[in-house]
Amino acid sequence: MTWEATADLVVVGTGVAGLTAATEAKRLGLNVLVVTKGVADDGNTRWAQGGIAVAMPGEASQHDSIRQHIDDTLVAGAGLCDEDAVTTILVDGPGAVAQLRHEGAVFDPGPDGRLARTREGGHTAFRVIHAGGDATGAEVERALLATARTHEVAVLEQTVALQLMLTSAGACAGLVVLDESGIGMLQAPAVLLATGGLGQLYQATSNPDVATADGIALALRAGAEVADLEFVQFHPTVLYTGAGAYGRRPLVTEAVRGEGAFLVDGAGARVMEGVHPLADLAPRDVVSAAITRRLLDAPGGIDDHVFLDSTHLTRPHFQARFPTVFAACAAAGIDPSVEPIPVAPAAHFGCGGVVASVDGRTTVSGLYAAGEVARTGLHGANRLASNSLLEGLVVGGRAARAVASDLATGAIAHVRRAEAQRWPVVPIADRAALQQAMSRYAGIGRDAVGLAEVAAVLDKTSAVGALRSRRDVEDAALAMTARVLALAASEREESRGCHVRHDFPSRDDARWRTTIAYRADDSGAPHMVSRYELAGVA
Repeated sequence: MTWEATADLVVVGTGVAGLTAATEAKRLGLNVLVVTKGVADDGNTRWAQGGIAVAMPGEASQHDSIRQHIDDTLVAGAGLCDEDAVTTILVDGPGAVAQLRHEGAVFDPGPDGRLARTREGGHTAFRVIHAGGDATGAEVERALLATARTHEVAVLEQTVALQLMLTSAGACAGLVVLDESGIGMLQAPAVLLATGGLGQLYQATSNPDVATADGIALALRAGAEVADLEFVQFHPTVLYTGAGAYGRRPLVTEAVRGEGAFLVDGAGARVMEGVHPLADLAPRDVVSAAITRRLLDAPGGIDDHVFLDSTHLTRPHFQARFPTVFAACAAAGIDPSVEPIPVAPAAHFGCGGVVASVDGRTTVSGLYAAGEVARTGLHGANRLASNSLLEGLVVGGRAARAVASDLATGAIAHVRRAEAQRWPVVPIADRAALQQAMSRYAGIGRDAVGLAEVAAVLDKTSAVGALRSRRDVEDAALAMTARVLALAASEREESRGCHVRHDFPSRDDARWRTTIAYRADDSGAPHMVSRYELAGVA
């Protein structure tokens, strides 16, 4: 059975970027449809604990400014940020957060009556605002969903995006979807990908089960460029719940270290002492790499976790400030006020994605991207903590306005019918084999031999087939994204940010201060198409 619908804009995903874009587009008078393969609150947003990094006039620390926030972002990005994109997004940040508060989001107050602020890794000032202690994402999502309902934004739940519809000229013309009734054709001159991350490429991740890189695969199959996929940020402190744990693991927010907690190994020695001037508040790539080195150097070979010592915080204070973390620890039988928390790095955030401007425009006309699925140039080789929610708010709003402008000027236009689409027949991964190979060979530490093994495992364990179910769609997206990521990581023969090559341990600005873009050919195989030289960056 095939059904059809039309819209001005189809938004894929219900995270912060997607809901912000959908609501703003509705305000601008556009007909909007939102598609999500789960339910409206299934996305990554609600799992964000730390907060939103923003230097707001009248709310910021006296020692902070937007310029300082820009500088911290450029430093964390290890030379691969686009400074113009960083400046645009961070300058727009205060206005986007003010709009969110106007729509009902409530952030924690400080003792001085202004917003409470904390500090996280890579930040030189207390600028991270938070809600519910460590439940910022949940509050942001609540407010955005309420606003979307107020504006009567139509949301199609349990609806899987299969492939983008294209015109004969290669422009986006809508989306083919799959739901319980069959195939649907959503005709629209604009599609915004806001599908979130790629954490399910790995055995252990802070991401929910829906984070299967769907948007990256959709974009590649439509001819769009992706870049910087080799830069996968591993959060240093995910709750360790035993060897061999798979799937989403509870996050221990960086803000715990912002409140004075520190990392120790099994012998009680400080992990970050002498490693970086910011010690336990160094950028995430630095902390994750330091933990990994300490685990490899453990007596008797490799250990599998370290500890976060927060015992200087009283039980009432910890429970009030970090209720989500406290509940996760309690469920594991841990009282963080009297014993160190066992933690280990886990896949957390993809710094790269679909090449997009700060207005969400991609290399395919009519296709837009915002949030973690997009590579805007904000994050470079390593995301500064708590910049992601801000990016979703800012770029989501800008993308909606770009769609409205492109429709008004005729840059994109409704078409009666897109070109006939072939049913996707693509490699579908054996997820367990893929996750095992990616975790072992394409995690924090990589080398040429291991990255070649990832490709070999994908060749051996993937089966070509039609996408008949949500699981097929997800496993095909993981297969395609893993292949591009491994190729990009193999191509970049240096260590930079959260891309660490054991066989090329040094940063090489002479050769690799570039961002590398990839595209899929007609057979679906990825190949490098361009290298962008970056100027004016840290």
